[in-house]
Amino acid sequence: MTCTDGAIIEITDLTKCYGEHRVLTGLSLTVEPGIHALLGPNGAGKTTLIDILTTLHPFDSGSARVLGLDLTTARGDVRRRISVTGQFTTIDEVLTGTENLVMMGRLVGLSPRDARRRSDELLDRFDLTAAADRRAATYSGGMRRRLDLAVSLIWPPEILFLDEPTTGLDAHSRLTLWQQIRELAATGTNVFLTTQYLEEADALADEISVMDRGRIVARGSAADLKERVGGAVLALLDNGVVVQEIATDGSAHDVARLTAIVAADRPDLVVEVRRPTLDDAFLHLTGHASGQEAA
Repeated sequence: MTCTDGAIIEITDLTKCYGEHRVLTGLSLTVEPGIHALLGPNGAGKTTLIDILTTLHPFDSGSARVLGLDLTTARGDVRRRISVTGQFTTIDEVLTGTENLVMMGRLVGLSPRDARRRSDELLDRFDLTAAADRRAATYSGGMRRRLDLAVSLIWPPEILFLDEPTTGLDAHSRLTLWQQIRELAATGTNVFLTTQYLEEADALADEISVMDRGRIVARGSAADLKERVGGAVLALLDNGVVVQEIATDGSAHDVARLTAIVAADRPDLVVEVRRPTLDDAFLHLTGHASGQEAA
């Protein structure tokens, strides 16, 4: 029995320790279909959770189900229905792009003809056709990441796990990969990604879970999480420095009213309407900035 029409991941009171270090501390999470981002700083336990959900590591206590399958009793069934792209590329740099894909196709049971056909489809999909016959060692970082993602899709998974997929990529490569992830989700593949980049979670995810020190501290859409910080404010700046913030509903009428009041007293000030960012929400929820490493 599967749960593809409902929750695709169900976790209850999950714990994981490495020696005396407790990485996951009673973590509970339910993930619905779509793109789900697990947002947290380095050291929060994101990769450990991915390793557990993809059957790479066992957990110590609690329960976890993926696509309705119990991770303690149906690990093989789970593996056949998911795919994972880790933080570091796993492609063979000695092989060409085509050879990497064909090799993986043969490993998952495709015939030589079907493996080559699927390879051609994926090379085209990820804009790698022109580099198909070049050794992967000659690829740029962005190209290697796209090939790594293509390899993960040689057999279409029901859930694709992405562990910090854009770490180390330049801005252009990151935007390109974001678009490919969106297109993948549009075809019906569920995506569960971890990231420490606030803008990545904001740009991609239908829902975000904020993880800190081995537990989930909040979840919701990006808009939901930002709303927890508060509404819009009219920021008053003197030589670029914020000297006061005044709450506003953000409407033209309210902004004009407040600006007129400010101008009567301090016409030299610059005013800006500011809304909470995901960075503000993260700081509000965890007590530290996203770029800091979890304790």
